[in-house]
Amino acid sequence: MCSYSPMVQALGMDVRMEPGRGPVFPEPLKGPEDLQKLKPTVDVSQELGYVFRAITLTRHKIAGQVPLIGFTGAPWTLMTYMIEGGGSNTMSKAKRWLYQNPSASHQLLQNLTDVIVDYLVGQVAAGAQALQVFESHAGCLGPRQFDDFSLPYLREISRRVKQKLNAEGLIVFAKDAHYALEDLSQSGYEVVGLDWTIRPQEAREKAGKRVTLQGNLDPCALYASKENIEEMVKKMLEAFGCRSYIANLGHGLYPDMDPEHVGAFISAVHKYSEKKEN
Repeated sequence: MCSYSPMVQALGMDVRMEPGRGPVFPEPLKGPEDLQKLKPTVDVSQELGYVFRAITLTRHKIAGQVPLIGFTGAPWTLMTYMIEGGGSNTMSKAKRWLYQNPSASHQLLQNLTDVIVDYLVGQVAAGAQALQVFESHAGCLGPRQFDDFSLPYLREISRRVKQKLNAEGLIVFAKDAHYALEDLSQSGYEVVGLDWTIRPQEAREKAGKRVTLQGNLDPCALYASKENIEEMVKKMLEAFGCRSYIANLGHGLYPDMDPEHVGAFISAVHKYSEKKEN
C-alpha cells in the first residue's frame, strides 16, 4: 500500500492500487463542495490500527538490528492525490484549487494536518523510532505557494508532534524545494532531506548548522556498476563530510533496481564513513 493511502482512506475516500499506476482514487475531489464527503473527524487509532499493528510486528521482527522509521505524506502531497485522482506531471487540478479556492484548500490541508499529527504520534507509540514527512510534490509549487500552502502545515506538524511526544527525531523531505531549504531548516525538524539536484556545498550554505542533512545521491545511480556506485558514494561523503549528515539516496528506489546494487551503496557508505572516522 502506498504510504499516502491510509490517511486518505481514513478520511473516507476509496483508494485502489493499480499495476503500473500506483494509487488511484476513483472519485477524486472536484470542487469545494466535495469536502462535505470527507469525515469531519477521524479516530486514527480505529481507522489506522492495522498500520500500527504492522509497525509493532516489524519492530519485534527486526529485533534492534536497524532503527525503524515511521513516515507519512505531507498535507500538500496528499491533497494532490485526492484531487488529481492519482499521479500527475503538472498537478494542474490541485493547483487550480490553490488559485481558485484558497479557503477550501486551507480547510483540506488543515484536515489532513490534524490526521497526520495523530498518525505520526500513533506510529511512535507502536514502535517507530524516528519519523519522516514526505512533501514529494513540493516541486510543483513556486516559492510563494510553498510559503502559503505547504510550509505552515509542515511547521505545525513538527510543533504538535513534539508537544505530544516530548521528543525529537523528525525528518522532513520536500523534493525539488531548493528555494525553501533555509526555511525548512528552521521549521522544527532535526533532519532535512535533499534530492539529487542540489550541490552539497549549496545545501550546506542554505541550511547552515541548524540541522542534519540527508540524501542527495540520484537513485538512478544504482543502475551503474558497483565500482561506479562506490566512487559516487565516496565523492558524496567527501562533499558533505560525516558530521551532521546521513548518507542516503535523493529519493526512493525503483522496482527494477538490482538489490545487489543497493547493497553496494550501503557497503560503500560503511567503508568510507569508517575511513573518515579513523
